[in-house]
Amino acid sequence: MTTSENVGARPSGRAPAAPERTPLLSLKGIEKHFGPVQALRDINLDIYPGEVTALVGDNGAGKSTTIKTISGILTPDAGHVYWEGKEVHIRGPRDAAALGIATMYQDLALADNLDIVQNMFLGRERLRAGLLDEASMEIAARQTLTDLKVTTVRSIRQPVGSLSGGQRQAVAVARAVLEDAKLVIMDEPTAALGVTQTQIVLDLVKTLREGGVAVLLISHNLVDVFAVADHIAALYLGHIVSVSPADQLDTQRAVELITTGALSNGKDQP
Repeated sequence: MTTSENVGARPSGRAPAAPERTPLLSLKGIEKHFGPVQALRDINLDIYPGEVTALVGDNGAGKSTTIKTISGILTPDAGHVYWEGKEVHIRGPRDAAALGIATMYQDLALADNLDIVQNMFLGRERLRAGLLDEASMEIAARQTLTDLKVTTVRSIRQPVGSLSGGQRQAVAVARAVLEDAKLVIMDEPTAALGVTQTQIVLDLVKTLREGGVAVLLISHNLVDVFAVADHIAALYLGHIVSVSPADQLDTQRAVELITTGALSNGKDQP
């Protein structure tokens, strides 16, 4: 009696290959010129759901141009953008928002004279019988802030102009969550904040990650970067010279990449 060769065969000892993950956002060969000046050169970057990617670089390295390209404010001169594995063309901020990309610049674009609820629903107010559905918006705003573990806000009817820097960031993040953002881009969110307010923002970043949201964090503060980042992408003269797991870098090596575009061992990747 014969048996098939694979019956009773010994295991090969090899672990099954891990399934390949699809990036939420992929930039492939992105280029951007402003007249004779090349602002971005062959930018390649993958951003995954539920991870924090920090984009670091010196002034003029191309950080702002990169995020403006992702958010639709600028159109790349060359290269390809992929969203959830499919090529897309982001021709404006509305296209970015429709995909699920929310960008928070340093000014946060909040209306100081309006309260928290009004800011969170500004431009997309809920109506009932032709009137503002204040109760529904209050419930949604309160629940979103609770989900983000924001506990320092005294009242959701508090004018945004009376909030601290960290609280303002919380309102901006909550607005992005209400818009079902899949990728939140934060441009220098802890700039000019004190220790307590900075911790509020870093906790928000961690909460977004726990909720499966991808975060692209732009920051000069490497202490903040290493506190929350899963990956660190270093820009030098318009080119990403390294994308590394944060635990494979330290502050000294990150500074080397930012200031020279390479590491002292002669490699441009850790």
